[in-house]
Amino acid sequence: MKVLVTGAAGFIGSHLAEKLAKRGDDVVGLDNFNDYYDPAKKRANEARLNAYPNFKMIEADIRDRQRMFDIFEAEQFEAVGHLAAMAGVRNAVKYPEVYVEVDLNGTQHLMDAGRANGLGNFVMASTSSVYGNTTIIPFVETDPCDRPLQPYAAAKRASEILGHSYHHLFGLNFTALRFFTVYGPNGRPDMMAYLVADSVTKGTQIPLYEGGMMWRDWTFVDDITDGVVAALERPLGYEIINIGRGEPTLLKNFVELIESLAGQKANVIQKPKLAADFVRNEADISKARRLLGYNPRVSVPEGVKAFWDWYVVHG
Repeated sequence: MKVLVTGAAGFIGSHLAEKLAKRGDDVVGLDNFNDYYDPAKKRANEARLNAYPNFKMIEADIRDRQRMFDIFEAEQFEAVGHLAAMAGVRNAVKYPEVYVEVDLNGTQHLMDAGRANGLGNFVMASTSSVYGNTTIIPFVETDPCDRPLQPYAAAKRASEILGHSYHHLFGLNFTALRFFTVYGPNGRPDMMAYLVADSVTKGTQIPLYEGGMMWRDWTFVDDITDGVVAALERPLGYEIINIGRGEPTLLKNFVELIESLAGQKANVIQKPKLAADFVRNEADISKARRLLGYNPRVSVPEGVKAFWDWYVVHG
């Protein structure tokens, strides 16, 4: 299978591209290497991927519509794993225009380029943030998700809806995978696991919202990418599918797991919950099990240990 992985130099994208390359797929990565966090980390991911002869990286921005059309015409992809995005729920509050340009308009450019070149399957990384402050717990895909709390979630939800239009009008196979609190090796330095690890090793101060009494469905990156690979292999028409673990853990307990491995405490300051945040997220993954054969394998203690072992060497 010839696959385009957008955001291939990033955290989840690099894991996905490597998983596909390892099994022998023809993988093209696309990334703009922006400076939302240190681009050197993305270059290190690129170097790791370049070791595979069946992988190549294209440096480009999904906002460049004509470039996307040129790439799709030249490469003739069978499937797209679209993970490129402006990430960061809280950063989206400061720069909403960028999140709409990248996460919505950029996604549209890719879908248009795909349908102009006979693309078989478009799989997009969406987010559990689209559920907002829903009272339907665990989160289920039939929830209307029409009250997003910040522009990141709003742009992702808009992309899901646009995907339905493209399926209805143009027959595009479109699957949106709603990721739940991903963590693991090569994690982004702005994500909670990395922030806590930095805090316990370097003493950096980090906020702990609501005293850590916020539930998150922490999902290890290998389980997430297993779900993406399964979706890439299965053109499903139009579907929205939760990809999580289905077993939420308190933020406080997640922090304590890292503290225990480090043998010292994080330097936390207590803060109230932000308006852009929700108190609990929990995935109903029955649909993923049924349609994708999805079965998360890595427990939170196991995943945190794998992250910590990586961080000690590379962090």
